[in-house]
Amino acid sequence: MSTIKFSSTETEQLVTKIQGYFSNELDQDLGQFDAEFLLDFFSKEVGAYFYNRGLFDAQTVIAAKLENVAEMVHEGISEIEKPVSK
Repeated sequence: MSTIKFSSTETEQLVTKIQGYFSNELDQDLGQFDAEFLLDFFSKEVGAYFYNRGLFDAQTVIAAKLENVAEMVHEGISEIEKPVSK
């Protein structure tokens, strides 16, 4: 996986959220540069964990959907299956 890249709009939104968190929760003012630096750090060092969790969650959802499809196919085939004599 390559480094997570955000658009300039996303970066601005994330930086604003980071600055708001530091201000509200830690009573610290964080400048634009420092907030972007922190965002870059978390993207590089922690981003893969979030990315992998997202993949795992997507895999779980897709597996459940495929199971439903398999059940529907089995039910559909059972409905149209012709009886055979033994």
